[in-house]
Amino acid sequence: MNIKPLKTESDYNDALERLEMIFHAEPDTSEGDELEILGILIEKYENENFPIELPDPIEAIKFRMEQLNYSQNDLAEIIGLKSRASEILNKKRKLSLEMIRKLTEKLHISPEILIQPY
Repeated sequence: MNIKPLKTESDYNDALERLEMIFHAEPDTSEGDELEILGILIEKYENENFPIELPDPIEAIKFRMEQLNYSQNDLAEIIGLKSRASEILNKKRKLSLEMIRKLTEKLHISPEILIQPY
């Protein structure tokens, strides 16, 4: 086991290749330990070099509504008025704290996503 920090794309690719080779290693073995450590190093490298940004709050609401087959009327029932739902979906009105709480509870969208500026 030759573990080292992943500093370059070459190091990253080598780690991915090694991970594939030992992917089915048994826990509590030297290869199992190596697999666990490589996973941590790869995750750290990916988080630093390929960050995934949070989605736009309104796009997240639209996406979740589509998943749940919700209409604008359904959104209006959650946040209040139909006109307010329209304003939000068209980005003409900002989400209030109370709206964020209701959307988090009813649509199960992370508040971290909903509090972002848009």
